[in-house]
Amino acid sequence: MMGLRKLKPTTPGQRFKVDNDFEQLTTGNNPEKSLVLKKSKSGGRNNTGKMTMRHTGGGHKKRYRVIDFKRNKFGIPAKVSTIEYDPNRSAFIALLNYSDGEKRYIICPNGLKLGQTLLSGKDAPPEVGNALYLSDIPLGATIHNIELRPGQGGVMVRSAGAYAQLMARDGKYAIIKLASGEVRMILQTCLASIGTVSNSEHSLQNSGKAGRSRWLGRRPRTRPVAMNPVDHPMGGGEGRASGGHPRSRNGIPAKGYKTRSKKNKSNIYIVERRKK
Repeated sequence: MMGLRKLKPTTPGQRFKVDNDFEQLTTGNNPEKSLVLKKSKSGGRNNTGKMTMRHTGGGHKKRYRVIDFKRNKFGIPAKVSTIEYDPNRSAFIALLNYSDGEKRYIICPNGLKLGQTLLSGKDAPPEVGNALYLSDIPLGATIHNIELRPGQGGVMVRSAGAYAQLMARDGKYAIIKLASGEVRMILQTCLASIGTVSNSEHSLQNSGKAGRSRWLGRRPRTRPVAMNPVDHPMGGGEGRASGGHPRSRNGIPAKGYKTRSKKNKSNIYIVERRKK
């Protein structure tokens, strides 16, 4: 398990800062060159230059690391060569060296060690970091990086500290319990990786100052209550008005109002909705 470090208040920005000690990482900022792409910024503007996303822009330059979410090199063992930081996601990533010479990045699970050998496919044992079909994973196991359609690549449970649990099997479906409390059916021919996603302390970090949000490319957000009525339903009023019931810019209530479509195709796969 990694830890957190609380800094001494040598400056106002350090006073409340709680940072990761990055003990789990094994290398500095030198990613595998063959798996790095350039990543350009939009500043929240679309192809005509109009701002379509507010609160984005600026921030430190990043390069994209190509991650293998499909884990489709079946039966070929791979050795973990590094565990690295990735600026594009909250989880850490691990570099695998396959026995046929290929290198790939995967999302690093908790407890992964350097030099460990990983495998994916039918023959893989259900050990941390291995990718198996849902039909082959033991019941009760914690899993991450789960596919929703066979061969699609993992789309669920990928951020830091996330995990789901394989509850049961029913016909051609596996029943998965997600961290939100939602219970869902997924085809057993879908792949998932064993274990919990790394960097579980991510949610306990505190940036310490506003400038750090700017480094991450997040621009300031104006409170709706401080706006005028023309800009937001909660704006205006004499003095410091409460703004009434919290709602979004286009009038949809913010707390507890159901917006999910009654005709949503995936309703049939959801056994139990998430807990409030």
